[in-house]
Amino acid sequence: MKVSIRRALVAAAGLLCLAGFTPAAAARADNPIVQTIYTADPAPLVYNGRVYLYTGHDEDNSTYFTMRDWRVWSSADMVNWTDHGSPMSLSTFSWASSDAWAGQTVYRNGKFYWYVPVRMANGSNAIGVGVADSPTGPFHDALGRPLIQGSEIDPTVFIDDDGQAYLYYGNPHLWYVKLNADMISTAGSPAQIPLTTAGFGTRSGNTSRPTLFEEGPWVYKRNGLYYNVFAAKCCSEYIAYSTATGPTGPWTFRGTVMPTQGASFTNHPGIVDFNGGSYFFYHNGALPGGSGYTRSVAVEKFSYNSDGTIPTINMTTTGAPQVGTLNPYVRQEAETIAWENGVETEPSSEGGMNVGFIENGDNIKVKGVAFGNGATSFSARGASATSGGRIELHLDSLNGTLVGTCTVAGTGGWQTWTTVTCPVSGATGTHDLYFKYTGGSGNLFNVNWWQFTGNGGGDNGGGGTLLANGTMESGTSGWSVFGAGTLASSSVVHGGSQSLLLTGRTASWNGAAQDVTSKLTNGKSYTTSVWVRSQSGTPSAKVTLALTANGTTNYVQLTPAATVNTGGWTQLTGTATASWTGTLTGATFYVETAAGTDGLYLDDASLQ
Repeated sequence: MKVSIRRALVAAAGLLCLAGFTPAAAARADNPIVQTIYTADPAPLVYNGRVYLYTGHDEDNSTYFTMRDWRVWSSADMVNWTDHGSPMSLSTFSWASSDAWAGQTVYRNGKFYWYVPVRMANGSNAIGVGVADSPTGPFHDALGRPLIQGSEIDPTVFIDDDGQAYLYYGNPHLWYVKLNADMISTAGSPAQIPLTTAGFGTRSGNTSRPTLFEEGPWVYKRNGLYYNVFAAKCCSEYIAYSTATGPTGPWTFRGTVMPTQGASFTNHPGIVDFNGGSYFFYHNGALPGGSGYTRSVAVEKFSYNSDGTIPTINMTTTGAPQVGTLNPYVRQEAETIAWENGVETEPSSEGGMNVGFIENGDNIKVKGVAFGNGATSFSARGASATSGGRIELHLDSLNGTLVGTCTVAGTGGWQTWTTVTCPVSGATGTHDLYFKYTGGSGNLFNVNWWQFTGNGGGDNGGGGTLLANGTMESGTSGWSVFGAGTLASSSVVHGGSQSLLLTGRTASWNGAAQDVTSKLTNGKSYTTSVWVRSQSGTPSAKVTLALTANGTTNYVQLTPAATVNTGGWTQLTGTATASWTGTLTGATFYVETAAGTDGLYLDDASLQ
């Protein structure tokens, strides 16, 4: 039988979260934002309309910084976070022996570079670089050796406006080195940044380390000013920062960002701007069993002062407000979670991760789910090596309004998947949604993804997609080719068991398409989501709407263009208005590329 090593710990946290819940007007993150494992050293990256969060992983019951792999999470709304598993570990670097500590990922040249500190077999520190074609990996060793050997720890990378990249790192000193444009070689030797009291504050009672700088630098630029946010004065650490007019200083100490708080004696900053807001990531020991060696990542939204200074930010249990809402009418990964009680995640045979280790009474909450005018059915992808169990769908609290119950029967294996569907009634408006798992004893079933259907399956105001067979589970039904090419089903999937593959394109505008002429309303805004993957190459893809009225065809770009690759799936998403003059005689929804004729996989498409 599967055993969840952290079940008792997370159950206690879940009970605290669920007790006395009252629906709020606007959902906010539940801090810490990950409860399935202990996470540390957050490093956020904004890419293609999502925040990707790269973290370390503290092993359960650790009494030291016992860390063997790194993890990735992502969110489009800062509240519901999707688990992408571990795309990089110590075993990625054949020359590394221990200590998968704090790193950072940056995007450049169509690739993602993850800079991490590790310990070599000879006991010396080194910085390695993992590289991937997708923000979720998999990452491989870019060099087969350290980028920097005999170094200190906690690398951070900043790319300036002129294209020059800088790698900073340090504890107890602070270093920088310029990176070449390839991001895996250095331009010159590392240089030490002077740790002056004017630049990094004064530490009292420690003559060997007179300044506050401890470790974990995070360097970025805003409105022409360079910021260096860092962990100060171990132990217990707090977060402080300095600013400069150039990337290498001289630095001026500005004060405290986050005071010493929480059960962890370390902290680690990460700051990004996303969707018009500024966000501060950190870690603490707030989960049950938490400590300085079993930490958890959290996030707060903040606003800079008018002079560019950073305000004091305190740790909270209700963190950043939700950006928008979650759409239940497109396929959602089961491992997209705002808060959970009892479950864990694991790699799925269908790709990505799935939720597992589910026992009676376990539950998952997702926040700010926009049902609109109403959902009529619910589907989930489940698997069970036992007799299965039930998924109860509750609104606003664990024992809130029950809108549906789906039974997952035994399938003969934990990775033997089947799709189950059940009716739904009473799910309208925007609510927090609780998945309450019930059944017998022991492990019940696994869940890979879920999705609701709206009234009539059309544009019901509640988010029902206008596209036929948007999940691609019915083969090529509903889809055609815009221009030239051959359309077929594929087992290379984002979710479920099938996707579409378009090959034989002879022009960049050729794409998989649907006729939506009878489904559009003049002057209405539509939101699009399509997951795309390249069969070869790294083309820039986008979703377009061709509108023909009174003999004239106009083209509406529904999503921004984004680079897609062979290593993983990229979500194309956006909102645009469809309008025309006269009588609409043709409307074609299709996916194209800016150039080239690479083959494209498509999955989980919606237009609403």
